[in-house]
Amino acid sequence: MEQGFPKNMFKKLCVFCGSNSGNRQVFSDATIELANELVKRNIDLVYGGGSVGLMGLISQRMYDGGCHVLGVIPKALMPLEISGKPVGEVRIVSDMHERKAAMAQEADAFIALPGGYGTMEELLEMITWAQLGIHKKPVGVLNVDGYYDSLLALFDNGVEEGFIKRGARDILVAASSAKELMMKLEQYSPSHEHVAPHESWKTRQLGNYAGQENTK
Repeated sequence: MEQGFPKNMFKKLCVFCGSNSGNRQVFSDATIELANELVKRNIDLVYGGGSVGLMGLISQRMYDGGCHVLGVIPKALMPLEISGKPVGEVRIVSDMHERKAAMAQEADAFIALPGGYGTMEELLEMITWAQLGIHKKPVGVLNVDGYYDSLLALFDNGVEEGFIKRGARDILVAASSAKELMMKLEQYSPSHEHVAPHESWKTRQLGNYAGQENTK
């Protein structure tokens, strides 16, 4: 079994979240809670580059708190997801594949806040990359007011029906508070077998996809 990521060793954390704020204040409150937790731990932010919705909330709060903020955004989405002056450093990329690869390359761990199809797709890709052995980084969801209950139940059903191995189910950790989620990510230790050896995922094969350099 591989050793978990060393406690308190996260320097940069990637947050996937919505470009909308949702219909309830609880989502914005949880986003600010996560931002405050990361600021307290002096962890820098990697995110999708938008200045609207939950993306705008977490990036502005962390930037105001003195953390470095790196936003990675495809050129085509800039008019839609950036309103006014960009927050922190903005890296413009050509497409969504390059965006995800760059975000994953930069970060030491991943958290999904509530969001729509894009947020869930990014989350599922990081889980899949962990299962394949492309990266060894912790992946978590901040399950705000049960937002991800149905998705987590779907994964559990996948185990029961024989489509997801029990060890692979443990790739994703979940918690309802930012503090609890950070503790779980710090304590994470993989219990699944990689589909292919981590070392076999070469940069040239993945088109500069992420995580190959992380050997922890």
